[in-house]
Amino acid sequence: MVPPPAHKRPIGCKWVFKIKYNPNGIIDRYKARLVTKGFSQVEGIDYRETFAPVAKLTTVRILLSLTAMENWHLHQLDVNNAFLNGDLDEDVYMQLPPGFRRKGEHRVCKLHKSLYGLKQASRQWFLKLSSALKSVGFTQSWSDYSLSVRNHQGIFTALLIYVDDVILAGNNLDDITKTKRFLSSRFKLKDMGQLNYFLGIEVARSKHGISLCQRKYALEILEDTGFLGAKPSRFPAEQNITLTQEDGDLLEDASQYQRLVGRLIYLTITRPDLAYAVHILSQFMDKPMQPHLEAAHKVLRYIKHAPGQGILLPSKGPLELRAYCDADWAHCKDTRRSTTGYCIFLGHAPIS
Repeated sequence: MVPPPAHKRPIGCKWVFKIKYNPNGIIDRYKARLVTKGFSQVEGIDYRETFAPVAKLTTVRILLSLTAMENWHLHQLDVNNAFLNGDLDEDVYMQLPPGFRRKGEHRVCKLHKSLYGLKQASRQWFLKLSSALKSVGFTQSWSDYSLSVRNHQGIFTALLIYVDDVILAGNNLDDITKTKRFLSSRFKLKDMGQLNYFLGIEVARSKHGISLCQRKYALEILEDTGFLGAKPSRFPAEQNITLTQEDGDLLEDASQYQRLVGRLIYLTITRPDLAYAVHILSQFMDKPMQPHLEAAHKVLRYIKHAPGQGILLPSKGPLELRAYCDADWAHCKDTRRSTTGYCIFLGHAPIS
């Protein structure tokens, strides 16, 4: 705590309260977190670089596919209060937290480490974690910086980072345990054991392979939109459907459509059968019409038909890439642009 600097304006902060739930919907804990008002930061003074990579979902599927085919061990870690570990390179001053200021006091906080809400918080955390991994022999992948691997004398370990969630995969359980011990000595970790729930994706493993689905997430979408009791549909879209920007009446509340399509895009992580229909719907996010919303409701009724549908990453298959693609010449009625579709498999597992 220091006197207010004459050359800088301290940024504000507030308390954020949140209820954390387990995958089964039971309350895990109640969280109170001090968050800075990063929107008041000034570029070049309070922060410089902000970009921090997160794992690409294609990388997640590739790693899980290799794990299934090579019969690797698969574990998960959760870093508690990950952003608080980052070291700040800039001089950042923050007002005292609500409830801590005494009457007549004019001091402010000079931050040495990052807090949630700071624009550079995620970047500083990623730099701290990646530098720690490099010190013990891990190297970052050139195609996805969030993936770090270590291969020494036939012992292979891969570590995938998505903000504060970490996937550990490898062919040697002792090396995975050793990596866990090293990380717990640097950061406060929660060992989640074998991977079963990651980014809202339910992971189930058997001798046949690894199954991925988003049943809980799909049911939440149906419940929030009032389609839990809707009549199921066997198809996500009508055959040869053609939607244009001039169809029907303009929706009064475009945010309802935009929010729904955004959630459907995230559902395509494990539902490639929705990819084409959602691709069509996402073209009308700026000015959605009534027929566009009706087409989105058709997708919801299809999800109701099988909310637990997902993809299987089989444990057997050739370790080779296969790609399929097709194009529909001048399909778009508004722009006369062509539509291209593709699907890439690693063995028998769809990865992209």
